[in-house]
Amino acid sequence: MLRKSFVLSLAVSLSLSLAAVAQTAPKLTAAQIVEKNIAARGGLQAWRSVQTMTWKGKMDAGTGDSAARSRAFAMSSVGKMQPASRMEMDKAQVEKQVQLPFTTEMKRGRKSRVELEFAGKTAVQVYDGTNGWLVRPYLNRNDVEPFTAEQLQSESQSAEIDGYLVDYAAKGNKVELAGVEQVEGKDAYKLKVTQKSGDVKYIWIDSQSFLDVRVSGPQRRMDGKMRNVYVYQRDFKSVSGVMIPYTLETAVEGYRDTHKTVLESVVINPKLDDTLFTKPQVAASAVPPTPAVKK
Repeated sequence: MLRKSFVLSLAVSLSLSLAAVAQTAPKLTAAQIVEKNIAARGGLQAWRSVQTMTWKGKMDAGTGDSAARSRAFAMSSVGKMQPASRMEMDKAQVEKQVQLPFTTEMKRGRKSRVELEFAGKTAVQVYDGTNGWLVRPYLNRNDVEPFTAEQLQSESQSAEIDGYLVDYAAKGNKVELAGVEQVEGKDAYKLKVTQKSGDVKYIWIDSQSFLDVRVSGPQRRMDGKMRNVYVYQRDFKSVSGVMIPYTLETAVEGYRDTHKTVLESVVINPKLDDTLFTKPQVAASAVPPTPAVKK
């Protein structure tokens, strides 16, 4: 009886092993993977109908130097807020773990507006599809600053409101299959997306759900080195027929700490006037008065 049990156990183990092998990612072309991804995200027509989108949520802020780094990471990964320099961020330390409320408004043409609340003040970043501006009162900067050339380049290469894969050929993107890799313990197709500008992005598509579970972000300069950035996308929910990841976790290559953003609400096709995406106007009360000159 013992011998039979052992043989049965071995057979079950072998069966499970063979089943695991059978469940590996099937061989598909890049075009087939893109088609399945778009279908899993709600379908081509559903995404073509999305003209505007609003996100509201909170992002990790960390503590001490971690908070400074976290704000830099989160502000440049969600809603495309550009990070300040390491020295600037160190001037805005916090004493305890906090989460920062934010609102991101997006419109086709890569138009975006991000408002981030910190220390009772609201930071603003606006991009109109060509030019961008920043207001950073948490750094005691109440004036409107234009994007740097590097920030403009990064923004111009960011994804449209529907991502890199919807109508990718019409956008001038080229998509290739770069292999299959494990993402959080599951097989995922690694797609290489070469934009019209020549910039390259990578997107990992889960082989079972066909959702985009990891995306490469713009490289960040950390400690004097350019480092790869990855955004993990989880907790997908259907909103007006399209799938949106409600949890985004940013990881920087070479750093253990990650920085999470959680969406609390998403609105598809809200009415967003183009004036939202023009150069911000700073209220007069936000500008310190000019000291009087003694006579």
